[in-house]
Parts: sequence; C-alpha cells; structure tokens
Amino acid sequence: MKVTPNNLGEAIAQVLEEYGDEVTKNMDEVTKAVGKVGVKALKSASNIFGGSGKYRKSWTSKLEKERYGSTVILYSTVPGLPHLLENGHANRGGGRTPGRTHIAPVEEELIKEFEEQIRKAVSS
Repeated sequence: MKVTPNNLGEAIAQVLEEYGDEVTKNMDEVTKAVGKVGVKALKSASNIFGGSGKYRKSWTSKLEKERYGSTVILYSTVPGLPHLLENGHANRGGGRTPGRTHIAPVEEELIKEFEEQIRKAVSS
C-alpha cells in the first residue's frame, strides 16, 4: 500500500493490527509451552508424596483460547487433593497433617519463565 497523507491513518491501523496479531500468536505459543513445562514440574514436585503415583500422574493442563491471547490452566484431576496436600488438613481422629509446599514454588518459577519468554517473543 502506498502511504499518502489521505490514507496515513489506515496504514498505521494496518501495521498495528499486523503487529498485534503477531504478538498474540507468539503469546499463544509461549503460553502453551510454559503450560507443558508447568505440568512436568508439578509432576516432578509431586514425587515427594510417593505412593502409587496416582496424584503425580493426575496433573494436566487445558488451553483456553481467546481473541487477544490464551490462558493455560494447570490442574489435578483429583479435585481438592492439591489444596489439602499444599496447605495441610485436619485428621479424622483429631490432630492436623501439616501441608507440604510443592505447588507454590512451581507457580513462582512458571511466572518468571512466562514473563521472560514473553519479553523475548515481543522484542523479536
């Protein structure tokens, strides 16, 4: 498109739209990749509980696409158990089982990784 004073606004809008689409595409790719890393990290962190490995294997992710990006949700297919293991819980016969922090450190690392990857993707 040849830019003239009459169509300058249209040209700027087109460039910004193309840039926005590219950034959104890069963010989607980074979100998906960090989600996969997160599931692996949560599975690894869940090894502290031993047992049959059912809890460890229960970690998965779901990617939700939206117009201006996407969100990845990491979750366990055993509802409620991550909260009880992370924060502790009362026992049936009295007393309390202390929590074992294993999700929060993974979350912190994933946030740092996501921010770093987004900066790289947007600046390239």
